[in-house]
Amino acid sequence: MSERRRHGGRNALLLVAALFALWQAIYWAVGDIALSSPLATLRYTAQLVTGEDFRMHLSDTMRAFAIAFVLSVVIGLLVGFWLGFDRLSGDALEPMIVTVYAIPKLTLYPILLLAFGLGLSAKVAFGVLHGTIPIILFTLGAVRNTRPILLKTAHVLKLSRPQMVRWILFPAAIPEIFTGLRVGFSLTLIGSLLAEMFASQRGLGYLLMNGIGLHNIELVMSVTLLIVVFAAAVSTLLLQVDRKLHRKG
Repeated sequence: MSERRRHGGRNALLLVAALFALWQAIYWAVGDIALSSPLATLRYTAQLVTGEDFRMHLSDTMRAFAIAFVLSVVIGLLVGFWLGFDRLSGDALEPMIVTVYAIPKLTLYPILLLAFGLGLSAKVAFGVLHGTIPIILFTLGAVRNTRPILLKTAHVLKLSRPQMVRWILFPAAIPEIFTGLRVGFSLTLIGSLLAEMFASQRGLGYLLMNGIGLHNIELVMSVTLLIVVFAAAVSTLLLQVDRKLHRKG
């Protein structure tokens, strides 16, 4: 196991080094009109993260994202278990949910702005819109794919519906549900950032749009780098947990 971890860590370092080398090569090719160099970006990032304004924007983004993700998980699990249990409702609503999932979410943002206005509520709503549906679909699929022998065992033991969920369905479905949570995490983050980019005066998404408007390449690259590092780190951690759950399952 330790050898595998060392091998994985070495591969990760090689990947990071290759990405930075590619970044530097592209910078040499296009110049500083459209891109800043890795070194310049890292220097600017170090200055950026120590500023009070950045901490305010970061806090605003993290608050909106955290609320949106918690709501996405709660709504996604409740609706997913309901549709998984109720075959008639699931068969009727699943195609509609998949259709909504396929719609570009930006087309729905004006409706959310009318409903929630500018500010935290709209960002949370847009994040929930992105993150809830994959959690619903993965949970629904996990419940439906539960082995029939487990359901028969629950009936033999005369378990109530809550007991069946707690002791039978949830443990059996947790690997697939966690995959949905992992996908929902990424999409909720994307939704929250998109909301900040188009209708907010605070947050990392706003910083990105402000940097683009002012043609501040270093600001754009620094904020993008921070978002990518955060998302990649958490996604890697969640992926490791996901793989362990599937191996145990």
